[in-house]
Amino acid sequence: MHTLRCLFFCLLFLGLSPLTQAQDFGSAIGLRFGYPLSVSYKNYLNRTDALEVYAGFRSFDNYGWFSINAAYQRHNDIAEVYGLQWYYGGGAGIQFWNYDLVDESSVTLGLSGYLGLQYTFVDAPVTLSLDWVPTVFVGRKYGSGVNTFGAGYGALAARYVLFR
Repeated sequence: MHTLRCLFFCLLFLGLSPLTQAQDFGSAIGLRFGYPLSVSYKNYLNRTDALEVYAGFRSFDNYGWFSINAAYQRHNDIAEVYGLQWYYGGGAGIQFWNYDLVDESSVTLGLSGYLGLQYTFVDAPVTLSLDWVPTVFVGRKYGSGVNTFGAGYGALAARYVLFR
């Protein structure tokens, strides 16, 4: 319910701000509302290239995991919509698994691709992004083999611009 409320306010804010601009900030911090819910920090190296790092936690009935991820992303303007960009990139992460039923833990490494959209507001220090992050996991999780693939990863992110 909290995620839906946040999405509603983000979309409302998007509709109330008709003037936007392409990426014009140095760094931003915020949340990735995805799998897992994460704290995100994005820093631009130049006009098109950015590094994003994020850490998050996901919990289920009998197990949970904490992950730390980093990604290199290349941004490109979409000329038809001022302030909108699409991006692609790659990254890696590490996941720390904890299983309550068997009192066991494990570690996996994730190799990820990124494909997304980012919108930056001109009149407010806010940027929104939506991405798809297919990931290959290397390592052993309880109850699964050595390597697995996750196609359902990604997030809606809302970040506060720290430096323009």
